[in-house]
Order: sequence, then structure tokens, then C-alpha cells
Amino acid sequence: MNDNKKKLDTNAEVTQLRNERLMRAATYASVTVASLLILIKMSAWFVTGSLSLLSSLVDSILDAGASLVNLIAVRHALQPADKEHRFGHGKAEALASLAQAAFIAGSGVFLLLESVDRFVKPQEISNSDTGIGVMVIAIIMTLLLVGFQTYVVKKTNSIAISADSLHYRADILVNVAVIISLILSAKLQWTMADPIFAVLIVFYMSFGAYKIGGQAFDVLMDREFPDEDRKRIKDIAEGHEKVLNVHDMRTRSSGATSFIQFHAEMPKDISLSEAHEIADEVMYMVEEVFPNTEVLIHQDPEGVDERRDAVS
Repeated sequence: MNDNKKKLDTNAEVTQLRNERLMRAATYASVTVASLLILIKMSAWFVTGSLSLLSSLVDSILDAGASLVNLIAVRHALQPADKEHRFGHGKAEALASLAQAAFIAGSGVFLLLESVDRFVKPQEISNSDTGIGVMVIAIIMTLLLVGFQTYVVKKTNSIAISADSLHYRADILVNVAVIISLILSAKLQWTMADPIFAVLIVFYMSFGAYKIGGQAFDVLMDREFPDEDRKRIKDIAEGHEKVLNVHDMRTRSSGATSFIQFHAEMPKDISLSEAHEIADEVMYMVEEVFPNTEVLIHQDPEGVDERRDAVS
């Protein structure tokens, strides 16, 4: 059992270090890509005057701001638990996600106002080929970033990286919409296409902000694990031959770390030392299936709940 504990502890430490490196790399990549996209989109907007391209530029500027906030938050979230923060700093990720939702919502309001003005005062698009070329480059860069972020999220379950990836996924659709808008406006002379697509982009961005904000709110409010995960935890614990029942389970997430606690009912004639050993065995069984998790188990003697109910 001791060898298994050492092996699991070593694996957990290696996994944690790997996850930290991946999360930091993802934040650096996000800020770098956003900064490059700002430069190329700004130059394209100057020569085209496209409102759809401006909407994409504004989105990239806000992406850079959100990704910078994300970088700082992830660095803070990865700090180990200390005397003032016994459960660590993982919720800094959720706060960063809320900030990203606010960034996206703010950009949506700005673009909606610009779209209304363009409906009233239509404007022809110039140098559309340059704009289309720039947007193709932007799509390729964003696809590469999203691919890396998806890999990081699968390995770390980071809510902050997931939120960052969500609005970059939206950027891909935004960039495709901009290309269509440029073609319709410049090639087919449909000037209303530019503000119409800008409004559609605003609605899509609003949906992304709502989704990101909801995920962050769940973490900050300590939302329970999904029912299937809770059942799986219960099945794992009760799979131990000395665990008679599992009850009073509580679960929550904080950044890349999750917390699970429950009461495990055991035979009443075993010693405290044996009960402690059983709890350790169950803890490692759960942590093996749910990595990056801290498990706290309270040992109850058989029938304790029945006696408690009788007294009350």
C-alpha cells in the first residue's frame, strides 16, 4: 500500500508540474497571438474601412486585454496554498473568466452602436482583397492557438484557459463572417452586408460572454459535480469491501483543483487505526480516477446515523 501511495503521490506531482507548464504556455501563446492579430487587422482596417473588419479588430484588442488578465490570473491561481488561502488560489481563474465576459460584453455594446451608425450612413468598402487576405491569416493563426488551448484544457481542466479558448473559437467564426461581408460589400456592392454581419457578430459574442460568465459563476458559487461524477465517486468508495455506505458528499472545483468530501460508514468493531487505513485506501482509489483532486473522508461507525436520528 505504501508503494502505491508513493507512486500515486509522485504521479500527482509530475502531473501538476506538467499542467502548470502547459497553462503558463497557453497564456503566453494567447497574448502573443492576440497582439499580432491587432497589428495586422489594424493595418487592414485602415486600407478597407470595413465595419466588420473593425469589429474583428476591436474583438482582438479586447482579446489581448482579456488574455493579459488571464495570464496574470493563471499565474496567481498556480501559487500553492498558504496560511491565508488554505484551499489555494484556484478561484482566480474564475475571476479572470468573469473579466473576459465583461470585456466581450463591452465590445459588443461598442460594435452595436457602430453598426447602427453604419445602417444610417452606408459606406463602400475599398481594398477588399487586402482585408480578405488579412482575415485568412488571422483564421490560420487562431486555429493554431485554439488547437493548442484545446490540448491544454484536456490535460488540465483549466476554466480560465477554457474561457480564453471559447472566445478565440468565436473569433474564427467572426473572421469567416468578415470575409463573407467583404465579398458581399465590395464584390457584389451590397453595402448593408457590412453592418448586418457586424450585428450578427455582436449577438454571437454576447452568447459567448453569457457562457463564459456562467461557467465562472458556477465555480465561484461552488457548484456541485455533475450527478454522474458524484455517483461514480460513491460507487468507487463503496467498492471497498469495508465501506458499507457513503453519504453527505460535497464536491466543488477551484481552478485546476477539485475538492471531494464525504462520510464513509464502516464496521463498528474495527479500530480507529484500521478505519484510518481504509479511508486512505479509498482516498487513493478516488484520486486515481479523479486526478488533481483533494479528498477528505470522515469515518462513521456502522449505524451512527440511525442512533443520531433516534436521539433527535
